[in-house]
Amino acid sequence: MNNRWNKLIYRAGAPFYDVLFNAGPFDRARKKVFADLAPEPGQRVLLVGVGTGADLRYFCGKKLEITAVDLSQAMLAQAKLKVDGNEHICFLEMDAQDLRFNDQCFDLVIASLILSVVPDEHKCMSELVRVVKERGRIVIFDKFKGGEGGMPLISRMLRPLIALLGTDIGRDYRSMLKPHLGRVIIREDSPAMFGEMYRKIVLERK
Repeated sequence: MNNRWNKLIYRAGAPFYDVLFNAGPFDRARKKVFADLAPEPGQRVLLVGVGTGADLRYFCGKKLEITAVDLSQAMLAQAKLKVDGNEHICFLEMDAQDLRFNDQCFDLVIASLILSVVPDEHKCMSELVRVVKERGRIVIFDKFKGGEGGMPLISRMLRPLIALLGTDIGRDYRSMLKPHLGRVIIREDSPAMFGEMYRKIVLERK
């Protein structure tokens, strides 16, 4: 996977993305992931890889300072359609592996289905940790390799084919978090959908 390929994939898929990934079990999982966040009015919230904006409804109308970034202009165009004129959201075309923000400037960082699609998940994870404030939270909703052992044979065989669709089914969230455990506390790590495949992970910056 690389950014050029991902842009092509998501430009083609933007019109259909909501039907596939923002409805049914994905919709129920998002409600579960975001139900208890309760950000305070005035806090700065960053949605990394906002996509077509499925997560925006959980933050609009709460008097938050919201920034939403995505690599795909087509995805951002879809996300903007979900916001009414009373919301002041800053939409920016930006690479999640290279966030153009100062250190520790957001109270809450949302990373939905982004760590499994960026070319380098470790760079992306480092950026999430870098931009969140002390005592701020990072909320991750994504698919990862289940368990601590190797992947099943069928998953290993399908992995390169699925990667052509712009996503990786074999990434290990433990290896992503390990370099940052001196700076973050894992407040929650729980299954969110399809057994152990999709997880909700909540980190707090020390």
